[in-house]
Amino acid sequence: MKGLLSIRTVLLSMISAALLLPLSGLWVLRLYESALIRQTESELIAQGAVVASAYGAAWRDAGGRITIADPTVDPRWTRRPGFDPQWLPHPATLDLASDPVLPAAPEPQPAPHPAQEAARAAGHAVAPILRETQRVTLAGMRVVDRDGIVVASTGDTLGQSLAGQDEIRRALTGEPVSAMRLRGNGPAPSSVAFDRGRILRVFCALPVLEGDRVIGAVLLSRTPRTITEALAGKQKELGVLALLLLGAVAVLATVGTVTIAAPLRAVTRRAKRVAEGERGALENPGRPVLREVAELSDALTRMAATLEHRADYIRDFAAHVSHEFKTPLTTIRGTVELLREHLAEMSEAERDRFLSNMDAEAERLSRLVRRLLDLARADVMRPPEEKAGHPAAVAARLADRFRAGGMTVEIDGDHTLAVTMGDEALETVLGNLLDNARQHAGAQARVTLTLCDGGDMVDLTMADNGPGISAANAERIFTPFFTTARTQGGTGLGLAIVHSLVVAHGGTIAVLPCDHGAAFRLRLPRVGPPANAVRED
Repeated sequence: MKGLLSIRTVLLSMISAALLLPLSGLWVLRLYESALIRQTESELIAQGAVVASAYGAAWRDAGGRITIADPTVDPRWTRRPGFDPQWLPHPATLDLASDPVLPAAPEPQPAPHPAQEAARAAGHAVAPILRETQRVTLAGMRVVDRDGIVVASTGDTLGQSLAGQDEIRRALTGEPVSAMRLRGNGPAPSSVAFDRGRILRVFCALPVLEGDRVIGAVLLSRTPRTITEALAGKQKELGVLALLLLGAVAVLATVGTVTIAAPLRAVTRRAKRVAEGERGALENPGRPVLREVAELSDALTRMAATLEHRADYIRDFAAHVSHEFKTPLTTIRGTVELLREHLAEMSEAERDRFLSNMDAEAERLSRLVRRLLDLARADVMRPPEEKAGHPAAVAARLADRFRAGGMTVEIDGDHTLAVTMGDEALETVLGNLLDNARQHAGAQARVTLTLCDGGDMVDLTMADNGPGISAANAERIFTPFFTTARTQGGTGLGLAIVHSLVVAHGGTIAVLPCDHGAAFRLRLPRVGPPANAVRED
C-alpha cells in the first residue's frame, strides 16, 4: 500500500500539533514578556537621557568646570568607528531568555566626602524634575556626581555613595548599562516560570557627559509591567485566541475521525455484514487514507472472497457427493428389497448376479470414499520444506504395474532430475494420470512420460494415444466429480486430486493441445541448481 499514510504517522502528527499549540502559546508569552522588559528599558533610557541633559545644563550653570587633564571616559565609547561623536544611541537590549537576572541592588554606603559644590547645586536644581517625573512614570531616579555620591534622588539616599553598584561604576567610565535585578533577596526566577516580571526590576544607568568626559551618572529603575497586567484589557483578543485554539483542536479531532475512526467503522460494518452471511459486502472498500486501514480492508476482502469460494465449493461438493453416493446406494437398497421379497423364488445364478451387483456398488462406494480422503488431504496440504522426490524412479515403479495390465509406458528425458515433491505424493499424481489414461485410452493404451530441465522448474509431460480431450471438457477437467468415464469406474476425483497436490507443492498442471490423444504438462519446483547454472569457484 505505497503512498498511503500509516496510523503511526497520523497519530504522531496529531500529537505533535497538539503539543505545539500550548508550546507556541508559551513561546508567544515569553516573547511578550521580553518585549515588556525592553519597553520598560526603552522608557527608562529616554527618561534618563532627559534627566542627564537637565543635570548637565544645571551643572554648567552652577559653574562646574573640567579640571582633570586625562579623559575619564572610555575612548571606545566616544570614538567608535563609523559614528558621529555627537550621536550616542543606546538601544534597548535586555532579553529574559539570554540575559542574567542579578541579585537585588546593594544598599547605598556612607560617602567618604561631600559632593562637589557644583554637583550639589545641579542636583538641587533637578530634584523637583525627578519628583514630578516619578509621579507619572513610577520610576526611581538618582543622580550621582563624578565620585558616585548621590546629589539628587526620588528617595532618601541623598549624600550617600552608590559607587559600589556595578551599574554606577560602569556608567562613570562612560558606558551606558541596562540590567535586570531581583526586587528582593529571594532566588532567581526559573526560566520556565510564568509572569517573572513580578519579581524583577529593570535598572538603567547613563553617564552624564561634558564633551568626552564624565561628570556624573543617572540611575533609573522600575518594575516592568507583568503579562497579567498587560493582558488585563485584552479579553476580546484572548477570547479570539481561545476560539482559534479550540478550532485547531476540533480540526485535529476531525482529521483523526476522518483518517482513522471513520474508515475503521466502515470496515467493521462491512465485516459484520459478511458475518451475517451477506455476499459481496467487502467488494467496494472505498479509498482509505491510512495504509493499515487499506491493508486491513484488502485482507478482509480477500478473506471474504476465500470464505465465499469455500462455501460454494462445499455446497457443490456436498451436492456432487450426495449424487455420487445416491446411485450405488439406490442400487444396493433395491437389490436388498428384491432379495428379501423374492429370494426363495430366485435361481442360484440370479442370486449370484444380484449379489455381484451389490458387491460392485459397494466397491464403488469404497473407491469414492478413498478418493474423497485423498482429495481432502490434497486440499489441506501445506507446501513442504525441500523434500526431494525423483519422478523417473517413481514413474518406473508405476510403469511396471500398469504394464502388467497391458499398457505401454515409456520414460524419456533426464532421469536425474529431482523435485520438491516427495515420492509418495509423486506416486499419487503420476498414478492418477496413468489411471486416467487407462480409463479413456483403454487397457492397451500407449503412454509417454518426458522429463525436461526447465531452469528452476522441472517439466513433466505425459501424453497418451487415446481419443483426446475436447476444448469444452478441458476447461472442466480438474473440477471434482467431472468425468466422461463413469461407466469405466471413473469417479471424477483423480484429476482434482492431482491438481490440488501439484498446486500445494508450488507447481502447475495444464492440458496441452495436441492432434492425437491427450497430453498433460506438470511443472514442479526443482531441487538443486539448474543444469545450466554457472558454477563460481
